[in-house]
Amino acid sequence: MIQTPYLLFLGDAPDSLSAKVAQGIKDWRPENAVGQYRLPGCKADLGLTDMTLAEARDAGARTLVIGVANRGGVISAAWKDVLIEALKMGYDLASGLHNLLGDEESLVKAARASGGTLHDVRVPSVQYPIADGKKRRGKRVLAVGTDCSVGKMYTALALDDAMRERGMKSTFRATGQTGILITGEGVPLDAVVADFMAGSIEYLTPDNDEDHWDIIEGQGSLFHVSYSGVTLALIHGGQPDALILCHEPTRQHMRGLPDYELPTLETLRDTALPLARVANPDCEVIGISINTQHMEEAEAEAYLTRVEERMGLPSVDPFRQGASRLAEALDGL
Repeated sequence: MIQTPYLLFLGDAPDSLSAKVAQGIKDWRPENAVGQYRLPGCKADLGLTDMTLAEARDAGARTLVIGVANRGGVISAAWKDVLIEALKMGYDLASGLHNLLGDEESLVKAARASGGTLHDVRVPSVQYPIADGKKRRGKRVLAVGTDCSVGKMYTALALDDAMRERGMKSTFRATGQTGILITGEGVPLDAVVADFMAGSIEYLTPDNDEDHWDIIEGQGSLFHVSYSGVTLALIHGGQPDALILCHEPTRQHMRGLPDYELPTLETLRDTALPLARVANPDCEVIGISINTQHMEEAEAEAYLTRVEERMGLPSVDPFRQGASRLAEALDGL
């Protein structure tokens, strides 16, 4: 198990979105976040106390978590001195990057000398099966997005809270490094060999009570040419009974792809739903999740009203407003 609490390492993140792993931990498990560590030039800020390694250690931090999700998932050479020093001071390290801690000789050597543990949460720990498409008991809901990083995980976590408040049976099923660091378990989907991705989601969401909902953390986007494969694996392996459409309206282009525009919510609905009905013919779109973090309150409310009128579905910002209306829509299925 990864030891808590954490010191969240933001490194030299160029913007807040690049530190989404740390932001997710801070927002959903604040009790595990002692503070943040930033290198010179870092442009991300979680609003936590900036701490040195020694200060955070004195405050009880046990693990330095790499909270940066950069393109390609690499461990920067600029981070190495800090990571090695943390190990020497008695920290464990945790990372969800594709570039594994365990593949870095200098970190392995330092961990061995200090007795520290390197946690690579993106390493699958199970031999997953190939998907067979058999119908499973219980119910499942999946958030799909017009782009990457538009709020699919936040939607799922907020929905889980709202469903529990209503007395509904639900479980958040993590499929990425941030979700795994928040909950302590899940499937690192984008590190699973392609033939087994859909099967890993079947494994993650097995037979359950008929009135139990698995809330599957969404990944990627069907419209993002870099990451569409993980999204389709979730759609087919998850066999969702319900889809929630997610969108960030101030985004100017697909993340990391300046030549690609975001699709409309209608296009997302009309693309994702037929694909979902391949595995579950009864699947329905039940609501819209809008990430309004870059909007003022009045602007956000007006936008949500327009979307709801246009789409004919409950439209909310689940982090700003709560997800009770989405939970209510699922309660009726």
